[in-house]
Amino acid sequence: MKLTDFDFDLPEDLIATRPAKPRSSARLLVSDGAGLHDGHVFDLPQWLRPGDRLVLNNTKVIPARLSGVRRRQSAQGAVEARIEVTLLEPRADGCWSALVKPLRKLADGEEVVFSDQLSATCEGRAEGQAALRFNLTGDDFDAALAQVGAMPLPPYIAAKRAADAQDKDDYQTVWAKTPGAVAAPTASLHFDAPLLQALAARGVDITYVTLHVGAGTFLPVKVEDVTTHKMHSEWGEVSATAAAEMAATKAAGGRVIPVGTTALRLIETAAAQTGAIQPWQGDTDIFIYPGFSFRVTDALMTNFHLPKSTLMMLVSALVGQERIRQIYAHAVQQRYRFFSYGDASLLVP
Repeated sequence: MKLTDFDFDLPEDLIATRPAKPRSSARLLVSDGAGLHDGHVFDLPQWLRPGDRLVLNNTKVIPARLSGVRRRQSAQGAVEARIEVTLLEPRADGCWSALVKPLRKLADGEEVVFSDQLSATCEGRAEGQAALRFNLTGDDFDAALAQVGAMPLPPYIAAKRAADAQDKDDYQTVWAKTPGAVAAPTASLHFDAPLLQALAARGVDITYVTLHVGAGTFLPVKVEDVTTHKMHSEWGEVSATAAAEMAATKAAGGRVIPVGTTALRLIETAAAQTGAIQPWQGDTDIFIYPGFSFRVTDALMTNFHLPKSTLMMLVSALVGQERIRQIYAHAVQQRYRFFSYGDASLLVP
């Protein structure tokens, strides 16, 4: 299975840099046994059945992009350097793993000041990352970060424009609850209150799980034999309640439909040991590519993904490589908008 099997030509102007407004007005491409259907996300209830269950990721994106100053005494006196930081994930020792630019200008033990309230000390550097210990923790840290941090937009959007105040709303789901992600579960960005009300009226059930999406989701695959690719790991949790709800839906003949690849990867991790959904908590590095046996997932709502990405491999595993080629060719031809702020698809195997 070669990396080039998951490539396609994408016109640059189809990469969305802002989301549709209102959220549920984004387009929806439905692939089912009857073919391909063009619609909008607000049509989703008509494609679902009473008793189906959507699985939503309730992670909350933190404003993980920080700009600060490192001060140092030199032979010429006090010198300053501007330091750009992207937080990646909290570590067990209380530090944060972070990307620092330029890393060469920050030595172990030096402090970066982000605001009057917030600063961090470098406690080590390895593999292009730094370990930063902040002066604040808990709610105080969250409040200070909210004041000075910017949303960590995906690189393909950040290359076109800087994050702004609008992204603090746009790049967050309406049900975001548990802080910890540095990338949004983007298929969920399409949901708003009217859509959630329409789904409830249709008799569609909802279960919440948590997977803190990491920056590793944007890492390119660099090996030609994709089966040798090493996946990044991300922390997630399927509660006992969530597992029981999904099991009950299965038992009643309903479909379990994750919204987004993050929710899918998590529930498939939670079912990996026994073949049935179980409560689960920990770090998952599950890598799903064609040949994978799905234990829980009956369909998937997801955005349109990058060529040659692990997420292209995941959707190919669900509905087949040839089918995905047809879906993506149609999406390009019909000028669907791609990636995190783009349109959505509903994939029914």
